[in-house]
Amino acid sequence: MALLFLKKKLFPGQETKMHSKPLLARIDDEETIRGDSDQDLESQGSYNTFGRCESHDGSISSSSTTRARINPRIISDAILGLSDGLTVPFALSAGLSALGNTKVVVLGGLAELAAGAISMGLGGYVGAKSEAESYEATVRETRELIESDSSETSNIVRETFAPYGLSPAAIDDITRDLHASHERLLEFLLAFHHRESAPDCNQAWISALTLAIGYFVGGFIPLIPYFIVSQVMTALYWSIGVMGVTLLVFGYVKTCVVRGWSGHDNVVAGIWGGMQMVCVGGIAAGAAIALVRLIDTGST
Repeated sequence: MALLFLKKKLFPGQETKMHSKPLLARIDDEETIRGDSDQDLESQGSYNTFGRCESHDGSISSSSTTRARINPRIISDAILGLSDGLTVPFALSAGLSALGNTKVVVLGGLAELAAGAISMGLGGYVGAKSEAESYEATVRETRELIESDSSETSNIVRETFAPYGLSPAAIDDITRDLHASHERLLEFLLAFHHRESAPDCNQAWISALTLAIGYFVGGFIPLIPYFIVSQVMTALYWSIGVMGVTLLVFGYVKTCVVRGWSGHDNVVAGIWGGMQMVCVGGIAAGAAIALVRLIDTGST
């Protein structure tokens, strides 16, 4: 049954009664799946969070053929932007507080926020562009391999299915049928050999905005007390208190987003993650204060 399902997924020209499961998974004969969809192997595992995108073969994948889930890359970028924003500007504002001038803290903090957000956004944009270029290079190299060396691609297909215990005759049938279509073979090698999926067409801009906004929002929180309180040391104490709670909550939420919210182990891990964020922020702020005071003392 696994062989029949595999051939159905790779060669969608026929109709076979079976349920849609992962490749080589157990399937039930009573349920059916139609194989006349234009959804390829890559689009089955992709995240279509922001509409339609053109794939490497020129086809258009719509949101109706992909999973309606939040792209994990967005969550990762948001966590990264907030993590940096909650620690670096907080350490800077705490260090500048040693100078005893609220205006210096506010202006320096805002300048760092703007520069840091732009830097994080540009980094996310360049990184996402590099990933897209790497994927296109993989597609190009794989296409050249298919056209120039069929024996090598045959070996790759056989090595892919070797761990599943299929008979040599079955693997030979699959290999032969795959090589009957270069596009089908290309999709198979990208999905199962290189294990790469096509990036979202707007991923570069999405990563840039997510990182920049996350950094700015996280970095603005420790500056709020300085807008309210005129005494710089009082504002510093309020900022430390606010950031202690914020870092604890953020560390807990960040850990639980990855591990899960329920269960004793996840709760303990979330608390430990929050304590780690508090320690990192406290060490950074303490180092910044000590450095500014050391430099200020040496200059006087």
